[in-house]
Amino acid sequence: MPTSRRTFLAGGTAAGVGLAVAGAVPSLAQADPGRPHRPGGSGRVPFPPLVDDPDGILALPAGFSYAIVTRTGVTRLDRGQGLTPSDHDGMAVYNAGRGRYTLIQNHEIDPGAEFGVPHVKGTVYDPGAVDAGGCTVITTDRAGRNLGEFVAISGTVSNCAGGPTPWGTWLTCEETEDRAGDQWEEGDRTGVFQKDHGYVFEVWADGTADPRPIKCLGRYAHEALAIDKDRTHIYLSEDADEPNGLFYRWTAPRGVKLGPGVLTRLAPNAGVLAAMQIIMNDGSVLPDVAYLTSAQLGRSFPVRWIEVPERDARTTPVREQFTDAQVTRGRKFEGVWGTDEGVYVVNSYAWEDGELPADAAPHDGMVWFYHYRTQTIQLVTYFPHQSTAEEGSPARFPDLTFDGPDNVTVTPWGSLVLAEDGAGASHVLGAFPGGPAFAIARNQLNDSEFCGPTFTDDGKVLFVNMQDPGLTLAITGPWKEYLR
Repeated sequence: MPTSRRTFLAGGTAAGVGLAVAGAVPSLAQADPGRPHRPGGSGRVPFPPLVDDPDGILALPAGFSYAIVTRTGVTRLDRGQGLTPSDHDGMAVYNAGRGRYTLIQNHEIDPGAEFGVPHVKGTVYDPGAVDAGGCTVITTDRAGRNLGEFVAISGTVSNCAGGPTPWGTWLTCEETEDRAGDQWEEGDRTGVFQKDHGYVFEVWADGTADPRPIKCLGRYAHEALAIDKDRTHIYLSEDADEPNGLFYRWTAPRGVKLGPGVLTRLAPNAGVLAAMQIIMNDGSVLPDVAYLTSAQLGRSFPVRWIEVPERDARTTPVREQFTDAQVTRGRKFEGVWGTDEGVYVVNSYAWEDGELPADAAPHDGMVWFYHYRTQTIQLVTYFPHQSTAEEGSPARFPDLTFDGPDNVTVTPWGSLVLAEDGAGASHVLGAFPGGPAFAIARNQLNDSEFCGPTFTDDGKVLFVNMQDPGLTLAITGPWKEYLR
């Protein structure tokens, strides 16, 4: 299918668009993440207003363009594998050489879906998880053409986010705790899981498949992760409730440095999986992140890590193995993105009864930065709770009203990009840690969430997914002018 293209000029006239590479994970080259950007810094240019799209898909500022790379049920998989699966989610982008680029993409699907990831020989983890989640690999070029897509892993469930590795693979995370023997039902289709779920898997872009779970990283409702620069620690988020999820750190066994295939070969109990404790002035553990608010922006809190007793959760879910006095919980621990100095982690929202302690403060999103060297964490972006999020009603100023940040990435200039999964209008947001957040794109088609934002290493192209109806978008424009 020809690539769809739309450029936004003053007045919204259409023209062509191209797309470029993505590469290595960016780091904060121009900012110390322990000292967040201050609003109104030198050279800061306000991001321009969004312009409605004549095609009704993606509102962007004048001078920005988008291309549709894949579309659920329309673009085709290679080798007769079928049509592009649905529910695009987390994603990584790599330079494939010779002017071509590779995207590794999650599909957050439960079994029995109309456009599930098909079972392809050699890629299947659980034969019982039919038409469920997995990952595809997409090839494109600078013009944004779809040059092919194939299945990299299948038979997994609800592949939400994950994280890129320094060696060019993708770690995909199952956001579920389904067990072997559990029955699933979707419409008039039913089936039975043959294997346990809730694991992380390594996914390769070259057609190699190794659908074995990385059990040492635990079995729970995984969301996202990041590997530190020394390749000895992994930081992982959990999107769960009743009780709320946790933020984890896995430490490699002594003498082990992570690389291609290393995690898959480790024993299920290798290394140490531990949960985060935010420590208060009196030495006690903060029981939930929602006790902190914008009043604590930029303040550093010490962090300790407490080992998970039984990481495969054979009898008790991992988060239930701790009391509230032992760990710091959070509603919807979501996006994670690492830099050379530390790691960002997002909490999407907490405002309904049961989503936070009764005496904590409702909020519509938090972004944290954990500093490796000092082992401290600080709140760097905060979205106060507002009635439009609670009611689902249209905001008076939709491009000023934000809630439900989910996936996060760091731009080559040290600023953040967040994908919204909230109420009302859905945005891709730019944010300066410790400073303002602002809309850089708006879903004009429906209220579906954005997922998997990731920048090319030269900062010229932002790839992002619209989960429903399942679009992969490549957005170009003068990003550096506004996000540095």
